[in-house]
Amino acid sequence: MKRVYIVTGANGFLGNNIIRKLAENKDNEIRALVLPQEKTTSIEGLNCKIFKGDVTKLDSLKDVFDLDDKLAKLYVIHCAGIVYIKSKYNPLVYEVNVNGTKNIVEKVLEKKGRLVYISSVHAINEKPKGEIITEIKDFDCNKVVGQYAKTKVEASNYILEMVEKKDLDACIVHPAGMLGPNDFSNGHITQLIIDFVNGRLVAGVKGGYDFVDVRDVSKGIISVCDKGKKGECYILSNRYIEIKELLDIVSEVCNIKKIKAFLPIGFAKAIAPLAEIYYSVLKQPPLFTKYSLYTLNCNSNFSSKKAKEELGFTNRDFKETIADTVKWLKEQGKIK
Repeated sequence: MKRVYIVTGANGFLGNNIIRKLAENKDNEIRALVLPQEKTTSIEGLNCKIFKGDVTKLDSLKDVFDLDDKLAKLYVIHCAGIVYIKSKYNPLVYEVNVNGTKNIVEKVLEKKGRLVYISSVHAINEKPKGEIITEIKDFDCNKVVGQYAKTKVEASNYILEMVEKKDLDACIVHPAGMLGPNDFSNGHITQLIIDFVNGRLVAGVKGGYDFVDVRDVSKGIISVCDKGKKGECYILSNRYIEIKELLDIVSEVCNIKKIKAFLPIGFAKAIAPLAEIYYSVLKQPPLFTKYSLYTLNCNSNFSSKKAKEELGFTNRDFKETIADTVKWLKEQGKIK
């Protein structure tokens, strides 16, 4: 049976890496959904057909969901979303992350496809430090922090509701903090590496997070298409990595001096508003905001045991992730 994959947010960091992995099988029909005004640099030359559309506008999704082969098996990997770490409320985040997801669900139900929704570990209720965080189904907006996390909670709850009420064939994936090559949008950890290697970073911040290779996440998501159980959630994580360890590996890979100064989280929080303004002027993702600093100090002891057992999910060595990221950044001319 022919397999058709629709990837929303195809031009994003995760989206373009999923398409790269899917494209390794030439029999896959891959449909990449990008915003009408978006550049398609990250997916140009890949074995996929590009469709213009906006998840917040249901009518614009007609073409990408119009299947030539009515017997084809349809998989919809819904990556489109706004990862938002700034302090100021942004109404577009809700419009895209919640209402856009509802539109995708409507189309998947109409076409009787399988939906793999990309949520976030931030949607899972945080536990006290030291406790292991595993998959849940009782998402609660009052138990997560930040606008981004709350929209992911609402969207995840809606999908599980549709599984029960409408027999939606769907799974939910919760990636941890992703890092790796092909980050054309310069996420804040990629920007951290760029600034460090280019000599613009004189001090780091204490704390850390669970960082996972985006390519491992992509492979895990594709496994969910085949092996994921309807209505189930899967955490795709790696391990806790301090910012110091991350930067030390970068210094080793690039053969540059290590950063010795690391600011306490409390001090960094105090200057975070100024940092947001500074990076806004530079038109770059802010390295540190009140929310991102919160994540570096919260419990990120996520378990991917379920994904490993049910999906065959694996992690590569983190030094390989850093080395490949640095290599790609050099090829793009983003670092010296």
